Amino acid sequence: MAFTLPPLPYDYAALEPNIDARTMEIHHTKHHQGYVNNLNAALEKAPALQSKTLDALISDLGAVPDSIRTAVRNNGGGHWNHSMFWSIMAPKAGGDPGGPFAEALKRSFGDVAKFKEQFNAAASSRFGSGWAWVTADASGALKIESTPNQDNPLMEGRYPVMGVDVWEHAYYLKYQNRRADYLAAWWNVVNWGEVAKRFEGRGK
Repeated sequence: MAFTLPPLPYDYAALEPNIDARTMEIHHTKHHQGYVNNLNAALEKAPALQSKTLDALISDLGAVPDSIRTAVRNNGGGHWNHSMFWSIMAPKAGGDPGGPFAEALKRSFGDVAKFKEQFNAAASSRFGSGWAWVTADASGALKIESTPNQDNPLMEGRYPVMGVDVWEHAYYLKYQNRRADYLAAWWNVVNWGEVAKRFEGRGK
């Protein structure tokens, strides 16, 4: 079956004033839809891959024919990354995490403030377009990393529990070149409950 664009779990304006409605609409209906369309077009040339889940597809790019591997990497990554991104944001969210994920943050980074500082640094220093991530291993140890373009830690065998999009299309209408301001506002919409679910479900 062809991949489809997942609906947002909230209205385009729901994350105002932190992320503006017009950005959300364009980001979802144009950019994310484009990745879905291009991924499906690439997979038309490889029928044997069409039954794979998105996770299986991008975590084993070596099984993808050379002729479409770059298209699957870029567009499959874009589809996965954005599907995750929408889910870990919510209106009336933000604050600090709790429960096992908060404890894992403290073990890995010292405290939540230090974690946010290091995460912002990774997101701010990503040159050009890309993402900053938190990945978790089987033991629950957390690591901050960043990837270019629409690459994803799953492509290297690591499991992302959260990530932030730092492509300019994610913030330019409201924040222009002020990526740091976008990141500061983004923490106000992080859905820690969903991040915790991803953390607790890692590797399953």
